[in-house]
Amino acid sequence: MMRFLLLFSRQGKLRLQKWFTPISQSEKKKIIRDMTTMVLARQPRSCNFLHWKDLKIIYKRYASLYFCLGIENQENELLALEVIHRYVELLDKYFGNVCELDIIFNFEKAYFILDEFLMGGEIQETSKQMVNRAIEASDMLQETLEEYMSKPAF
Repeated sequence: MMRFLLLFSRQGKLRLQKWFTPISQSEKKKIIRDMTTMVLARQPRSCNFLHWKDLKIIYKRYASLYFCLGIENQENELLALEVIHRYVELLDKYFGNVCELDIIFNFEKAYFILDEFLMGGEIQETSKQMVNRAIEASDMLQETLEEYMSKPAF
């Protein structure tokens, strides 16, 4: 099971965090600090897998963002890398070549895409097409609601 997913920049700024197990706020801050310092200190050509406490840390850099996933020791590292890659593909499909600014200014949509893909630390939907359909349906509903709310009520 996945414990957390973190997205942070090359400067160590946290852009997105998702926790799949209940953890205190102080422990979250410590984990975030540890992950950013450990991952950013590694050489570019080094392995993307780390052992930290009782977890495996899998990370991947895409452009200026690091995607960092904390999983339990018995989980498969390659599957975790695939989960990160699938999430990036979903973001790319929605934003059209996603960048750090897309995550910053549309963080609620990034969280929504993540929630459509993962739930409770497990993969909810493996099909990219099904996730994209759910996202499109949500966008249509939001547009319809905004259009309805903008009309005067008499």
